[in-house]
Amino acid sequence: MIGRLQTFALDCPDPVALAGFYAGLLGGRIEDDGEGWVDLIGDHGTALAFQRVDDYRAPQWPDPDHPQQAHLDIAVPDIAAAHPEVLALGATPPADWDGKQSWRVHADPAGHPFCLCVH
Repeated sequence: MIGRLQTFALDCPDPVALAGFYAGLLGGRIEDDGEGWVDLIGDHGTALAFQRVDDYRAPQWPDPDHPQQAHLDIAVPDIAAAHPEVLALGATPPADWDGKQSWRVHADPAGHPFCLCVH
């Protein structure tokens, strides 16, 4: 092993707002450096960080001309129960879900795709 993953950072237009979304989804406390970088610290393993990018352009998954670049898998016991909760936090469901998969794609308020996955 050379190292360990310390942080997973997401570009976005408003790092405080996006950290608030993920704090509502995962728990944890928000630490804002005041200079466009915000950390979400919690018991969820690797820290999430959010970096302000002035000309941010969201991924447009599943458009192959605008790939998702990266996504997060969030373990939940029941996708159907978690779905309205993430919508209430500001997520959008960019893909239809027929209830047959063990995962469902959503997008966070800045457009990053993430999946709710049965665990």
